[in-house]
Amino acid sequence: MKMKYILVLVIAFLATWVGLQAQSLVTGRIITVEDGQPLDRATVKIADVSIGALSNAEGYFELENVPKGTYEIAVSYLGYVTFSQTITVGDAKEMVLGDLIMREDVMGLEEVVLTGSMRPTSVGMSPVKIQVVQSEYMLQTTSPTNLMEGLNLINGVQEVVACGVCFTNNISINGLPGAYTAVLLDGAPIYGNLASVYGLNSIPTNIIDRIEVIKGPNSTLYGSEAMAGVLNIITKDPATQPALSVDLQATTHGEVFANVASSIKAGKWRGYVGANVAYMNSFVDDNGDQFGDILNTDRVSFFTKWTLDRKSKKPFSIAAKLYYEDRRNGLQDYLADRAYRELRGNDQIYGESIFTQRAEVFGSYTFHTKENIRLDYSLSHHDQDSFYGSDGYQAVQDIAFANLIWDKQWTHHRLLMGATARYNFYDDNTVATEQLQQNAPDIQWVPGVFVQEEWLPSPKLTLLGGLRLDHYVGDRWIPSPRLNIKYKPGDWTTFRLNAGTGFKIVNLFTEDHAFLSGQREVIIQEELLPETSYNVAFNFNHLFLWGESQGMLDVDVYYTYFTNKILPDYDTPGQIIYANVEGNAITRGMSVSLNHQFAFPLNFVASFNMQQAFELTMDGDRSVRDPIEFAPDWTSTLTVNYEWEKAGLQFAYTMTGTGPMTLPEVFDLDAIGLPLDEARPTRSTAFAQHQIQLTKTLPKASLQVYGGVSNLANFTQPISPLAGFNDPNAAPGFSPFFDTAYAFAPLQGRELYVGLRWNIVQR
Repeated sequence: MKMKYILVLVIAFLATWVGLQAQSLVTGRIITVEDGQPLDRATVKIADVSIGALSNAEGYFELENVPKGTYEIAVSYLGYVTFSQTITVGDAKEMVLGDLIMREDVMGLEEVVLTGSMRPTSVGMSPVKIQVVQSEYMLQTTSPTNLMEGLNLINGVQEVVACGVCFTNNISINGLPGAYTAVLLDGAPIYGNLASVYGLNSIPTNIIDRIEVIKGPNSTLYGSEAMAGVLNIITKDPATQPALSVDLQATTHGEVFANVASSIKAGKWRGYVGANVAYMNSFVDDNGDQFGDILNTDRVSFFTKWTLDRKSKKPFSIAAKLYYEDRRNGLQDYLADRAYRELRGNDQIYGESIFTQRAEVFGSYTFHTKENIRLDYSLSHHDQDSFYGSDGYQAVQDIAFANLIWDKQWTHHRLLMGATARYNFYDDNTVATEQLQQNAPDIQWVPGVFVQEEWLPSPKLTLLGGLRLDHYVGDRWIPSPRLNIKYKPGDWTTFRLNAGTGFKIVNLFTEDHAFLSGQREVIIQEELLPETSYNVAFNFNHLFLWGESQGMLDVDVYYTYFTNKILPDYDTPGQIIYANVEGNAITRGMSVSLNHQFAFPLNFVASFNMQQAFELTMDGDRSVRDPIEFAPDWTSTLTVNYEWEKAGLQFAYTMTGTGPMTLPEVFDLDAIGLPLDEARPTRSTAFAQHQIQLTKTLPKASLQVYGGVSNLANFTQPISPLAGFNDPNAAPGFSPFFDTAYAFAPLQGRELYVGLRWNIVQR
């Protein structure tokens, strides 16, 4: 009898175990609510078990190996409201969901973002103003090959070129220099000072899911370098990527770009592997200054990201990126037949050659605990071997970062607490890392803590407050508070008020390229103290209907006050003088953005940002106001997209406008090689760039063919960015008056480009 009961229990146990281990195939179709048309490459995901897929051209999708249980299935697609539905998977081998219907989200308020509060929330619900640009939108409009080429779609964000020879660049937000912008990958601050000049071209578009931008100081959550704002690049989720994707592009200037990526499934791991290649090896000198107008480069980047389907259903991701770039420019003899390899450091034939090697590892791990605790981490190594004429510059920077976060929610409160640790090692061959004629690398160990609470006292009001404390060398604690208020009187209107402080530790030799390129002498007048800033910003957002069409008006007003601000002084010929401003600096302005989606397939985004950026110093009893150089008085963007659905054609037009800006005082030379009495204009003229693109979609072949014209009006900087290149007493580039700091507009004229994208969706 006992044996009989034991046998029954064993059978019951085995049946239960088999049932628990049973896995099903979940299928369905994604269609639009407007006309029932299928959506190709919609993302379908069950986050709890890290299972995802893309719909095919007919809208069908398959989720394989879904265990028994109850889940939230989420469907997202660019331009549509994210759809979610509760499903219960039983013993059946296949579960058919049928048609899942999505509706248009013209305003993008349902897009889920992470940057504002370090936790997922929709754009509309966030108390922090966040601007989002999806990678699909970038491809539809301008087809950028890397991050820097896609920035012109973001209002108030622009690429600033720091050198007229090697075209180093950085990201400026609201007119502030690029060193004030924190650039993150999946929330990890791995781009230090050195990489923010030479590493941002290494972020190819094939790894970008979206770009999230917050303007104004955000040191409370992200520490130093976040004084102007935060630009967070969210990488793609391996679970939702096609089996194979290819993007090839070529231009009439001889540039070639290639992006190849593949998704992989290995047991409980889902991976994404991609490679990016860029090549340019032609000499173009349209402005006649003897130096190339287009950067020559060989660039290779590899990227991989993996997520694990854990028993606890807690997220775990790890990603890595390797990057190599051979960047060069200069005289034609320097570039011809790759002669620069032997001429690096030559004192007769001028050229600039930068070899960059970079490795990154970053990710996030959520602990298997009842409480929501996670660890965000990153490691990066940056190695630069470069020559600027005969001057060599070799530098290494290593950064390690860890952020332990506890997230707790109850009733109308949500508490976020964390502890961070950041290690920064920097060494180069300049006086910046030298003490008493001995090498002395700059080593910073920065621990910090922060706390943030979000409170919803009523459905219309959201309050968010936070405080961060960071400890620096010399027993210096730097506090960074923030306060964000969101008031939503109705479904159509939102008001936001944001206030906070920021701080920044300065390393001039990695932030200002001018001390290397050209022949100016660097003078540091005093010990440079950390810069601090105080910011307040107001946002008004309103949705409206016009007939059967929808629109959104967004207005920002901002004001930032700096103390101890460090600005380069170019007024003395042959010198750059650095010092903390004796007084203060101010940036203030207003931006307006209008989005509109018509009932027919036409939409546009128009934005305008006007600003003032200046420093105030005392001259005796009189206050002197000087504009900050390279900060334009205004910028504007306009994008127009039209889709001819029947023909499978998409047309895009993009315009970016740049207003006048203050330029450094630069002197050209006379016939005997002496500086003229009168400097070049210290104010630039306004200019605009136009781009058009046509895309043909072939759904059955999963193929897109595209082509376009950039810089349609063929506008280039009317004067060379170089001064002193024609000194009769010295070889070009080696004059004591040679200067590369007058770059404010593009040198590359009209360009045609063609390309194709091919995606094989996993079935």
